[in-house]
Amino acid sequence: MRTPISRLRTIGIYEGISYLLLLGIAMPIKYMAGIPEVVKYTGWAHGVLFVLYMMSVLEVTLTHNWSIKKVAAAVIASLLPFGPFILDKKLLKDEETKKEEPARQVA
Repeated sequence: MRTPISRLRTIGIYEGISYLLLLGIAMPIKYMAGIPEVVKYTGWAHGVLFVLYMMSVLEVTLTHNWSIKKVAAAVIASLLPFGPFILDKKLLKDEETKKEEPARQVA
């Protein structure tokens, strides 16, 4: 997690997992088994990760001069159950492309 993008990717993965746990496990347990505490704690953890994710999006936006389109994509990704994983794949691809560009110019 040395770069802003790597921090965004890492936090995004954890945020995405917490969202899936909240929707796929905690909510059904709350309504089927009548145990609302599961949602309370899972929701709290997801909320903290969501705030960290948004702060990380802001950091990447300021550091890498992201366009409004990229910021909107990152925000929308956080609202969709599998969105952070899709965004992570795209960010990884972009990182690999940027690492290869200087090597192409030298050769």
